[in-house]
Amino acid sequence: MQPWISLTSRKLRPLVLGIETSCDETGAAVVDNKGNVLGEGLYSQKNIHVRNGGIIPPLAQHLHRQHIDGVVQEALRTAGITIQDVSAVATTIMPGLALCLTVGLEYSKELVRKAGLPFIPIHHMEAHALTVRMIQQVHFPFLVLLVSGGHCILAVARGVGDFLVLGNTVDDAPGEAFDKTARRLHLHHHPECSGLSGGQAIEKMAAKGTDRTLFHQKDVGGFKERDCNFSFAGIKQILSQFITRQEVNEGIYDQQPPAFVSNLHDIAASFQQRLTQQITLKLIRAFEYCRQTELITQPQSALVVSGGVASNAYIRNALDIVCARHNYKLVCPPPHLCTDNGIMIAWAGMERFKLGLGFAEDPQSVRFEPRFPLGEDISEKVRDANIKVERIQFWKSEQTKKDRS
Repeated sequence: MQPWISLTSRKLRPLVLGIETSCDETGAAVVDNKGNVLGEGLYSQKNIHVRNGGIIPPLAQHLHRQHIDGVVQEALRTAGITIQDVSAVATTIMPGLALCLTVGLEYSKELVRKAGLPFIPIHHMEAHALTVRMIQQVHFPFLVLLVSGGHCILAVARGVGDFLVLGNTVDDAPGEAFDKTARRLHLHHHPECSGLSGGQAIEKMAAKGTDRTLFHQKDVGGFKERDCNFSFAGIKQILSQFITRQEVNEGIYDQQPPAFVSNLHDIAASFQQRLTQQITLKLIRAFEYCRQTELITQPQSALVVSGGVASNAYIRNALDIVCARHNYKLVCPPPHLCTDNGIMIAWAGMERFKLGLGFAEDPQSVRFEPRFPLGEDISEKVRDANIKVERIQFWKSEQTKKDRS
């Protein structure tokens, strides 16, 4: 990849500047039509929000406003170009935190107005779904699992801007459940978890766990329904009650500063496994639904997994095992592209640019949408299919066994 390209090459090769401010990352990047990342700027608010125990939207908005221009200029500088060399600007406008989305959108409107550039509004979750096509060949249609702090979506990607949603989260998203569980275990006070997000802290503690069987309530929401929707509130509530009983029994309930339960690692491991079990169960049902309805027919089809939670190695390993059993190929962007960044927004813009799709006729009239579906919701059709599936016990180290679910 050349960090600088000639003026002649710029005319032959379109460049898209992507801008991301939907949550707690201020990102910008320049990509070309071949998927080369020419320049990037990124400011992460993660450490600030970890110290606060969660994202505070007004603070996140302030930090975006403070850093967005510097991040964009860094992307242009490292690309060796100016804004006049850019072919279009693509910006996240949905879904996300309203106070954060407005920063990126307002900045982009002013930028395209001054530079006279086309503007491409981007759906944040579609950008996650398409990122992998920037680095390897993945043909439509493919199945996509998007797991992040605010979302858990199973969908069939039929084309750019064309998604069928098989299932969605009905309460907490996986990342939210990880964060709340980490706070309930007081991991932000744990010396081994300093500076880590909730999900990273749970994964680190779970790696030392030897008993992953603390939670096995079969009627917890998300397991008994024969659909592809996700529910993580039930296991989170059961876990909180379990921790409270442990703290009372050990005489450390409400202790200040907080003390850690003796089986901390096993609790983290059991929670992580239970959450992963639900994800794999819904995924297996999605495989079967796509087979029955012929939504995906090609052999060795792709499952694209992206979003911040997709960086979890335990979850990835489980998905790899499940995919192998169902003749799917697991495809994930590298971890740094699974979390929010400007690169994925730029590439989603480039996908649309190449097809001549999604250009805003009047950029100044574009509005952000904190909540907006990825595509057509067919989750009720999946439920009506009433598909019973075999659960793969991915955690078995020697031999994979099955039990009817």
